[in-house]
Amino acid sequence: MARLLVKFQRYFRRKPIRFFTLIALYLAAGSLVFLHASFISEPRVSDNAPSANDGTSGRAELQYLGTLQLRREFKELQEPLTTARRYGSWFKNPSKDIPGRVSPGDYGGTWSRALKGRNVREKEEDKAKYIGCYVDNIHHRALRGVSFFDYKKMTLFRCQDNCAERGYLYAGLEFGAECYCGHKIQAVNVSDSECNMECKGEKSNICGGVNRLSIYRLELAQESARRYGSAIFRGCFRRPENVSLALLASRVMKNMSVDRCVDFCTGKEYPLAVLAGSWCHCGFPTTLFTLHEREDEQLCAQKCSGEEFESCGTSQYFIVYQTQVQDNRCMDRKFLTTRAKQFIALASFPGAGNTWARHLIELATGFYTGSYYFDGSLYNKGFKGERDHWRSGRTICIKTHESGQKEIEAFDSAILLIRNPYKALMAEFNRKYGGHIGFASHAHWKGKEWPEFVKNYAPWWATHTIDWLKYGKNVLVVHFEDLKRDLFVQLKRMVSLLGIVVLEDRLLCVEGQKDGNFKRSGLRKLEYDPYTPEMRKTISGYIKTVDTALKLRNLTGVPEDYYPR
Repeated sequence: MARLLVKFQRYFRRKPIRFFTLIALYLAAGSLVFLHASFISEPRVSDNAPSANDGTSGRAELQYLGTLQLRREFKELQEPLTTARRYGSWFKNPSKDIPGRVSPGDYGGTWSRALKGRNVREKEEDKAKYIGCYVDNIHHRALRGVSFFDYKKMTLFRCQDNCAERGYLYAGLEFGAECYCGHKIQAVNVSDSECNMECKGEKSNICGGVNRLSIYRLELAQESARRYGSAIFRGCFRRPENVSLALLASRVMKNMSVDRCVDFCTGKEYPLAVLAGSWCHCGFPTTLFTLHEREDEQLCAQKCSGEEFESCGTSQYFIVYQTQVQDNRCMDRKFLTTRAKQFIALASFPGAGNTWARHLIELATGFYTGSYYFDGSLYNKGFKGERDHWRSGRTICIKTHESGQKEIEAFDSAILLIRNPYKALMAEFNRKYGGHIGFASHAHWKGKEWPEFVKNYAPWWATHTIDWLKYGKNVLVVHFEDLKRDLFVQLKRMVSLLGIVVLEDRLLCVEGQKDGNFKRSGLRKLEYDPYTPEMRKTISGYIKTVDTALKLRNLTGVPEDYYPR
């Protein structure tokens, strides 16, 4: 045997090209075997779509999400069900249960499920009001906003919450697993009995049916983010004193609609589309038209002449939408032209919104912010000060999460950003396991990582604030919740500490660009409270400690929404 191996070795040593050829043939053969196995294991999908008259039920339809192709087909109940494999990040958890055919004569079961769903809907009317069951079609959707699917865990709350977060007026559920959002219903209402499919994530509720949408009106939709196609609803506002100065472009439209006005202002490259009856105005948010004092929407409730489902405002009360045109008045940024003589910290506990605050400060001042650390992903997102050493003196302020005495005393002033610890801990956990705008996986939340994280990080939330109050010089306390609620006033305080004089029009521009690229989507919000009673008891103690520390320095305590937990 040894002699045979020696002969092979000498043979390939004399002819090395043959050795490499043999290796290449071996790898090619392995690749072919692998590909063959994958083709065999992939489920086949029939090309014959069932018709309404051939005794089959359900539907076979082709949907495209970008280049994503889905086909669902239901055969006779007596035949085995075949499920098409769904590709892409939106379909990581395909359901194994495809509902079977509902017999045309099974009206008792259908009505019982519809009534059961209706009872639950009546209990949920404080959050969303059930409108009815509507026809849906792949070619002409009833709701034409965003959509997403979950073939294992779709629930009424999840769909409604995600549509509300994006500011839509309506949320619709179909096929037990599909969620659609929109501002108006473009379909025919049908009997509730036709919406007869249970939600994949909660069998007690109805989530539409085959080509049928269970539609809800979202009573608590976030009006400040209500979307109409590509535009964002800003609200109803009183007519400015001088319309021609406040709004720079205007046109009378006979068949006025939101679409027409938004398209007109987008074409004129204005960020605001303002509807006033038959008039369409365009402009910017300015001190003449700040969009700070919203009026009751009923004052603007005059139907559009070209669209009966939408309001177009009146001559005295205007409906305002924000177009997709970027307001460039606050987008210019640069490094400081002269070195800063003082180092100002933007200090916060991780997960308290420091990156978002940097985004706001850069837009408001026009100068880059720096960092005590270096994060390549943030640099790639546009935070050019990330590469500078924090003592370079070229940035307007420096991000830091440090809380030691030596590190704190290195700064001459500080903006201390404080956030509800329950929200901050979850945000930092998501960042740690999913990136700046990503999410931790379900396994991380349910595994040992989350309890260990809370155990180590919750005490730090308290000591971080206490240390900055104790050792910091000229500390301005800003609560994350106050910054979200009243951005104009709080950002003005922050900019004042930085020693920069900023025009109010620039701050109004920031309000329109406030989200940036650092806001997590609501598509993967947890549907349960990850905090145990023991965790809540411990964190409540830390909240009281921080509240006391703030009040001892004659500052307002923590916001009321930190309590009760």
